[in-house]
Amino acid sequence: MQQITSLQNPLVKYLFTLTQKSKQRKEQQQFLIEGKREISLALEAGYLIEQLFICPDILSEVEVEKLFSGYKCTAISTQVYEKLTYRSSTEGILALAQCKNHALSGVEFQKAHPLVLVAEAPEKPGNIGALLRTADAAGVDAVYIANPKTDLYNPNIIRSSVGTVFTVPIFMGSSEEIRSHLQQQGFAIYCAALTASQPYDQVSYKGRTAIVVGTEDTGLSPTWLKASTQNIIIPMQGKIDSMNVSVSAAILIFEAVRQRKG
Repeated sequence: MQQITSLQNPLVKYLFTLTQKSKQRKEQQQFLIEGKREISLALEAGYLIEQLFICPDILSEVEVEKLFSGYKCTAISTQVYEKLTYRSSTEGILALAQCKNHALSGVEFQKAHPLVLVAEAPEKPGNIGALLRTADAAGVDAVYIANPKTDLYNPNIIRSSVGTVFTVPIFMGSSEEIRSHLQQQGFAIYCAALTASQPYDQVSYKGRTAIVVGTEDTGLSPTWLKASTQNIIIPMQGKIDSMNVSVSAAILIFEAVRQRKG
């Protein structure tokens, strides 16, 4: 097995830029995955793994062979490993993977009445990760990210999503593109909004349903509010009028899931 110990190694420098720069990930169509669970989920979802990087001080070659046999492996020093990783809890393994295409042209639904989540302009990687965890837990059929502010392969999104960035079908585009796409597919559009809204639990989500959430600061753009089948609201009992976007999305999505089981 090849070994890399120097931080000045050209490959190490390249891998480091993948962790830091969205532009580099987009141009090269490559990104790094950290952790056994995340790598396993990516493989199950059909991601192409080009190379594994193992820190022998943390993870044995025998265990790597047991988990991920057949992949090109390179041993890296603890110093190099720590340079490339984001998580405080270490597992000793990284993977160089190819990005997938998330264009709307790739959307295919297996169900007659799919349930999808649309998030407009989410900025914080932690919020995006939490939205994806909710989507995975609820078994939604797709997540659409409208007017994206960052790429999906930001290490903080992968980390905060605990790998669900790989398990949920994700599509990206402008708000106008996604709005048009959903309407052409016959979706009812339910927008989380403070005005002209019905309580979320008094609306039926049994048909083709898109639940749309915006940012906590500005809410949804006119593109969505004009296209809304019905605005929905989560009644608040306290002093504030909104919650974290991932919490709101979870409440709305699981109400739809509950109705569909009834």
